[in-house]
Amino acid sequence: MSELQEVNLLEPKMPPHILIMEDEINLAKGLQMVLREKGYDVELAMTGESAMFKSGTAPFDLLVADLRLPDMDGMQVVKELKERCPDTEAIIITGYPTVPTALDSAKIGVFEYLRKPFTDDEFKEAVERALQKKKEAGMDDFFSYTEKGRQILKEEVMHVLDKISHDDDFMQGIIEKGVDALKDYRLSSMAREAIITGDLKWIEENVGRLNEQQIELLCSRLERESW
Repeated sequence: MSELQEVNLLEPKMPPHILIMEDEINLAKGLQMVLREKGYDVELAMTGESAMFKSGTAPFDLLVADLRLPDMDGMQVVKELKERCPDTEAIIITGYPTVPTALDSAKIGVFEYLRKPFTDDEFKEAVERALQKKKEAGMDDFFSYTEKGRQILKEEVMHVLDKISHDDDFMQGIIEKGVDALKDYRLSSMAREAIITGDLKWIEENVGRLNEQQIELLCSRLERESW
C-alpha cells in the first residue's frame, strides 16, 4: 500500500464511482437518478462492450450489472471486470434468475443477486451495503499491513476503551447497538468485534496490555452477558 493510498483512507473521499450496465434505458436512468440523489457518481453502459471500455479508463467502486445484454453475456462481463479489478464490488440485477447464474455469481464474488422487479429501497440498501463492505475491506488492509495503520488502530482502541470507562451514555449505546455504535471510529472490523465481545486476547496481542480498570470492565460485561 502506497503512502498516497494510506492518506486517502483517512481523508474524505470523492463520492463512490458506480457503473450501471443495463440496456433498458428507462430502468437504467431511473437507477442512476436514485443513486445520484444519494450523492454517488454514476455512469451508464447500455452494452457489455461499453461497460468494458469504461471500466478500462477509470476504476469503479461498484458495478451494477444486468445479465441480458444486446451484445454479450452480462455474467462474462462481470467475471472479466472482477478479474481486472478484484476490489470492485458487484451487484447483479436480473429478471431471469436461475440457480446456475446465482451460483456463478457467488463463485466470482458478486455481493448481491437482485431479482427484478425490486423497490428503490431494496436497491439502495444493496448498494449501501456493497459500498460499506468495500470500505471496510480497504480499512482492514490499511490497519493490518501498514505501520501507520497499526499505530492509529492502537490509539483508537485505547480511546474507545477509555471512553467506555468514563461515558455511561457511550457504553449504553454499545450495549444496545453493538458494532454499529463504533462505525464512526477508525477501527478494523476485528477490532470492533474484539471490543464488543471483550476479546482480551486479541486486544492485548494487537493493541497492548490493558490496565486493570479496562480488564475489569470488559470481564464484567462478559459475565453479565450484556455485550
